[in-house]
Amino acid sequence: MALSLSVVVLLLIILVVLIRGGSIKAGPAVVAILFGFFLASTDIAPSVNRFLNSVADMIAQIHF
Repeated sequence: MALSLSVVVLLLIILVVLIRGGSIKAGPAVVAILFGFFLASTDIAPSVNRFLNSVADMIAQIHF
């Protein structure tokens, strides 16, 4: 839960920076948000979640 909340906050910050910087307009940002919202309710959501968890685990195993 903590990981998914952190990712949501990080993505929100990135989205706000992109909107304020003019890289992405508000309309496409809303479409992207709605796409993610509806994607979360499809049958592919568990696969996406497993993929992101494996990427997070891989990053956590990297030692600098």
